[in-house]
Amino acid sequence: MGAIVSDDNTRDKLKGKAKELIGKATGDKSKEREGKADQAKAAAKKKAAAVRDRVDGAKESLKRRNDS
Repeated sequence: MGAIVSDDNTRDKLKGKAKELIGKATGDKSKEREGKADQAKAAAKKKAAAVRDRVDGAKESLKRRNDS
């Protein structure tokens, strides 16, 4: 799942950066803000996925320790 989320985040981040740059180039502050928001959303999803992966790893580690 991590790779899929990463690909989605990369796409969302790039889409957001494109919106931001288009907004800057055209003077459209709304589009610029929307792009920055998309980038922030992608960053938050990436951090959440990293936390999920760490929790899953810790659960597996505890399970192996208890099974021993």
